[in-house]
Amino acid sequence: MLNVSFCSITGHSVDTAVMNGGGAHDLSEEESKQDGAGDTDGGEDSNEQEVIVIQDTGFTVKIQAPGTEPFDLQVSPQEMVQEIHQVLMDREDTCHRTCFSLQLDGNVLDNFAELKSIEGLQEGSLLKVVEEPYTVREARIHVRHIRDLLKGLDPSDAYNGVDCNSLSFLSVFTDGDLGDSGKRKKKGSELEQIDCTPPEHILPGSKERPLLPLQPQNKDWKPMQCLKVLTMSGWNPPPGNRKMHGDLMYLYMVTVEERHISITASTRGFYLNQSTTYTFNPKPANPSFLSHSLVELLSQISPAFKKNFTALQKKRVQRHPFERIATPFQVYSWTAPQVDHTMDCVRAEDAYTSRLGYEEHIPGQTRDWNEELQTTRELARKNLPERLLRERAIFKVHSDFAAAATRGSMAVIDGNVMAINPGEETRMQMFIWNNIFFSLGFDVRDHYRELGGDAAAHAAPTNDLNGVRAYGAVDVEGLYTLGTVVVDYRGYRVTAQSIIPGILEREQEQSVIYGSIDFGKTVVSHGKYLELLERTSRPLKVQRHNVLNEKDESMELCSSVECKGIIGNDGRHYILDLLRTFPPDLNFLPVEGEELSPESVRQGFPRQHRHRLACLRQELIEAFVEHRYLLFMKMAALQLMQQKANKESKLATLTENSSPGAAVPALPSTETPDGSAEDIIPGLAQAKELAESLDTEDGSDPKSREVVLNACKAVGSISNTSFDIRFNPDIFSPGVRFPEDSADDIQKQKQLLKDAGAFLVSCQIPSLVKDCLDHSALPMDGATLTEALHQRGINVRYLGNVLAFVDKTPAKAQLEHFYRIGISELITRCAKHIFKTYLQGVELSALSAAVSHFLNCFLSSFDAVAHLPADELVSRRKNRKRRNRVPGGGDNTAWASLTPSELWKNIVSEAQSYYHFTLHCENADQVVEKYGLQKITLLREISIKAGIQILIKEYNFDSRHKPAFTEEDILNIFPVVKHVNPKASDAFHFFQSGQAKVQQGYLKEGCELINEALNLFNNVYGAMHVEICACLRLLARLNYIMGDHHEALSNQQKAVLMSERVLGVEHPNTIQEYMHLALYCFANGQLSTALKLLYRARYLMLMVCGEDHPEMALLDSNIGLVLHGVMEYDLSLRFLENALAINSKYHGPRSLKVALSHHLVARVYESKAEFRSALQQEKEGYTIYKNQVGEAHEKTKESSEYLKYLTQQAVALQRTMNEIYKNGSNASIMPLKFTAPSMASVLEQLNIINGIIFIPLSQKDLENLKAEVQRRQQLQESGKSVEDLTVHSPLELEDKIPMDVNVD
Repeated sequence: MLNVSFCSITGHSVDTAVMNGGGAHDLSEEESKQDGAGDTDGGEDSNEQEVIVIQDTGFTVKIQAPGTEPFDLQVSPQEMVQEIHQVLMDREDTCHRTCFSLQLDGNVLDNFAELKSIEGLQEGSLLKVVEEPYTVREARIHVRHIRDLLKGLDPSDAYNGVDCNSLSFLSVFTDGDLGDSGKRKKKGSELEQIDCTPPEHILPGSKERPLLPLQPQNKDWKPMQCLKVLTMSGWNPPPGNRKMHGDLMYLYMVTVEERHISITASTRGFYLNQSTTYTFNPKPANPSFLSHSLVELLSQISPAFKKNFTALQKKRVQRHPFERIATPFQVYSWTAPQVDHTMDCVRAEDAYTSRLGYEEHIPGQTRDWNEELQTTRELARKNLPERLLRERAIFKVHSDFAAAATRGSMAVIDGNVMAINPGEETRMQMFIWNNIFFSLGFDVRDHYRELGGDAAAHAAPTNDLNGVRAYGAVDVEGLYTLGTVVVDYRGYRVTAQSIIPGILEREQEQSVIYGSIDFGKTVVSHGKYLELLERTSRPLKVQRHNVLNEKDESMELCSSVECKGIIGNDGRHYILDLLRTFPPDLNFLPVEGEELSPESVRQGFPRQHRHRLACLRQELIEAFVEHRYLLFMKMAALQLMQQKANKESKLATLTENSSPGAAVPALPSTETPDGSAEDIIPGLAQAKELAESLDTEDGSDPKSREVVLNACKAVGSISNTSFDIRFNPDIFSPGVRFPEDSADDIQKQKQLLKDAGAFLVSCQIPSLVKDCLDHSALPMDGATLTEALHQRGINVRYLGNVLAFVDKTPAKAQLEHFYRIGISELITRCAKHIFKTYLQGVELSALSAAVSHFLNCFLSSFDAVAHLPADELVSRRKNRKRRNRVPGGGDNTAWASLTPSELWKNIVSEAQSYYHFTLHCENADQVVEKYGLQKITLLREISIKAGIQILIKEYNFDSRHKPAFTEEDILNIFPVVKHVNPKASDAFHFFQSGQAKVQQGYLKEGCELINEALNLFNNVYGAMHVEICACLRLLARLNYIMGDHHEALSNQQKAVLMSERVLGVEHPNTIQEYMHLALYCFANGQLSTALKLLYRARYLMLMVCGEDHPEMALLDSNIGLVLHGVMEYDLSLRFLENALAINSKYHGPRSLKVALSHHLVARVYESKAEFRSALQQEKEGYTIYKNQVGEAHEKTKESSEYLKYLTQQAVALQRTMNEIYKNGSNASIMPLKFTAPSMASVLEQLNIINGIIFIPLSQKDLENLKAEVQRRQQLQESGKSVEDLTVHSPLELEDKIPMDVNVD
């Protein structure tokens, strides 16, 4: 539903494809569109044939491990032998083995061989697990693995944000797996009552927003201690004479029974030796308990270990795999409980090596990141299996690189890396660590002086990253970009890049053979680069153009001047500094003597921005070109019609009527054409044909050529024979000069840029607001709001404008939720800007005190006075000079002088200067009062944006006597990381075709395609990824519609777990997933679980955006219905009446949604036998139906029937009452029907409000459905409005809230 991040049911993929530059599929579509053709389905069949190649059937092998029964394992021919190793290291009975080989008939299998290449391996083969001798590396891997098994249930890695662990709480609410839990047990014939009362803070109208329930205690996490200490011994490494006895390393342990033991890892396994803490005696103890695995050894020594380890592994294996698989990129939690810090040898070792844990497995030790990133790009991509292999490799290397770059950036800022230019001032230093180059986001050597200094240096890396993302998505063979990750940590911005081979040995002047190193004063060009970049010019809409160099010679470029081309020592063509890939945003770039379009001027543009690097987003360029294409078609069509008319009247005065001058005023049309242009203009189809025919024949009819020429001129196309719009990214760059002969062209380009800026202001912002009004976009928090802006190509710097636009909208009341989220985003972003510079002045030892002081000034009602931390270590020799200071470190206590009123003054002035928005407030309490914000929401937003992790406890923000936060409440500071997300293009195609099929009503085919997409996604991304989450959600929905409730539950459970793990436990998408899961649980008879899930969703939503949000109405209707079903009438009414109020506010009192809400409330009153109230509610609903869809409509009729029924019931009740009054106790009473609602009727209503209208039961129904959908499409084509036919479309798979889809 959350349309922001999930456009209809497709989920994330749709939108992020746009964010990441569209991926290859967008290009093909673009190109065909620009050539005037629109057919892109040609490639689909070939794909479907290819898929068959991948799905070789699996087969079963038997596995025999020492000391266990042989068991069967299902494998597929594509798997590598290594994958069987992984399975064995995860299985409960073999998990303690790491150093073994698999043998078939006595032959050792090669770990990296695919199963299909192994001779003699077939259905039923027996593979033996054979223990191999240890090496030092294998012994370390073994200890690391055992430590991982012991920590199997411990969430501390997730809280600390390491090793791609993250939190998930679903199992707390479903009591483990969703198999049979939560069904109502039958006692005799009575259903046992389930406790449905929600905690007080979840009830409608409750004002408290506790923080603790965010992370409910998972009872599995109570640590089961197997060992007290497991660490490397101080006797390592073994002396020479012991090495020659096979000693590899020594371990020291303390068992739960307090027995201190020393263990030798030798080539033959592990045994007890006779060393103690202070005496070295490596001789084996008696008995030595020599075992091949550490677990076997410890199980013999410590009974507690044996018992607890077995129990722990049982629990570990019972957890859903999605709770423990690593995510591709690290997710950080902004709250955490106090976690005990335990001794952990592996963690200690990891902290002091520059390698990451998994690099132990790679020959050659440190990874050559650049070589890996570029080699994976060079892999073959001719057919589907090759593409999958390539995309998988690219994705894996990217996620590893992002992890390494993040770790390195933190090390740089924490002062753990030596600079390569240590003599320079700290802010100018550069670093190399683990083959990655790091630089800080400051304006070094006045490089950006003319562009805005430090502000420009801070913006450049993200612009550059967007450029890398765009070129990466176009994916041209032979053109290479650098691995790039931008990390914000402790107030500093660090750019991490892979290193071009040989670049460090040469001067930059020698290396750059294309582009400019001084913003266009000197420029060079290069034929090979022009050829490579020419292939990106159409998809990225970059125009080839000439600029003058210092000798006034004309140089041809096909990118902005800053884009530099360097040929590395590996012979590859690299491009870097892509910060101006997209054209400048003139609304934020005042230029002397240039006048913007009236639309922009009216909104107060151009405005001064902090720097001169403000660019338009790729999404905006795409939308603008699309808009212009429709105009182009309109114009051509109109002229064609004129020609026709003129032919008939024998008047050939075409040229006068449609000279470009006459056509231009039609241009900046402000309605956004959503493909509706087709219906308006009869000649459009001909225009399309025309455009095609023009491309095919050159010497075609001169008249039609003229038509195209005029249309091209009018829309600013760079070609005169076909539609082709491109931008020159160097326009208005200071220092860039253009040759005289292109003056005309430059003028055109300037106009195009002004038009694009005007398009953003006059089309895109209103269209966003319109989407929010009709609820097709439903942002819930800052992140989803930002995504909604970005999808439409609106930069966040326009946020003030968007809010001002909402303020002026007549329907402002129905946009209150949007306005509130916007204000909260604006405030927290301003606070983040201030926090960034504030942190740079804090030295490490005062960090937690400074952060807590800042949060107090920001949120607490107490007039915060900073408590300078009493120095824990008062040194006697006070005045020793500190030698090596971290970047920007200074013994600086300036931070302590910040006061709340000063901070809020700064926030207000920042809002004014950056967003040009006037905030009226002087402190947090006024903001809450004036804009209806919640402090807990502001806390969540600022913590996520600034990477702060706080202790999870109840904070008292409103106390006037003591500050809300103390330094003990700040647990950690995390990095905020931006990187490229490589795409799985084939999977994405399947996903899209699957969706299209579903929307045409072909559910079976759709289901198959989406299952296929799921396989391909898994193939590329591994098991965890946002796009897989979207795929699972859609599958679950299809399963449910097709009547397979069990399968729906299982897929949706995966979707929820994945959303929690990959997006975060309280991300708006996770809230949506919880709601879907609750519906399927209810359908499966698991009522108490369904309620728990809905209560969880409501709690999260209260915390993320508060109660006043259109989505809350849907959630409350769900809760109310389920409560009605379990006969909790009073409770049910509280939720349903709240839903009614919210629906009336956001959809208008006359909406069909409101009518349905009235009906739901009436049903509960009926169950309570309060017929008068029921009648009153149903009458309201009836009136709405009558006015909106007319008397004859089935909805109106149903409502009228129900009114009659209620009236009869009311009359019968009255009679009975009168009878009782008259005759007292001997009255003959007619038995009245008080019916509890049947589960089926509740489920039916649930389906309706969740937009699932129709649940086919048989093949015949499916056929009817298809016929109905086709009938509708024909009707739509013939131009009748579907609204006359039906209110509920029987198949509404959109994840909007489509109860009354077509009418509202």
